Amino acid sequence: MTISANASLTVAVGTSLLLASSAMAQEMTTIGPRTGDREFSLSGTGSSDKDFDNSSFGLSVDYGWYLSTQTLVGIRQSVNYADVEGDNDDFWNGSTRGFADYHFGQHAARPFVGASLGGIYGDGVNDTGIAGLETGLKYYMLPTTFIQARAEYQFLFDSGNSAEENYDDGAWAYTFGMGINF
Repeated sequence: MTISANASLTVAVGTSLLLASSAMAQEMTTIGPRTGDREFSLSGTGSSDKDFDNSSFGLSVDYGWYLSTQTLVGIRQSVNYADVEGDNDDFWNGSTRGFADYHFGQHAARPFVGASLGGIYGDGVNDTGIAGLETGLKYYMLPTTFIQARAEYQFLFDSGNSAEENYDDGAWAYTFGMGINF
């Protein structure tokens, strides 16, 4: 009976250790953010004609907070540069906007949808309000590090009335970048 009690105790301890180590391993390999995490991302965009006479590029920096594992709110700063053939001036502009995104799923690939609201300013644009809808995909290469692609439909407005009028005259903005949750 002593051997049987020792064997039962050994099996029970072994099973407990196996379950505990499995739970710890799963916690260590959780992919993506947790509620309360911060996020920082850096993205870029660019285009040129075939002769590189007309070119533009831009950078976008995002900083946000996860209200839940799916909901991210934050601020986004974008800076854009354009070199147009035949024009002696280079064009710089920027935009600052708040955003909110909702992420789907708990796996490495996480599609998201969201909206942004803020202002645009600089050369070649009227300083005005900007609003937009966005969609994209984050892919976690490591538990807290991801690459992302995002498309935004943006429209400019000076007032509530012009927002309705300008919605049909919006523009698409595309970015590709990487980020980290911490």
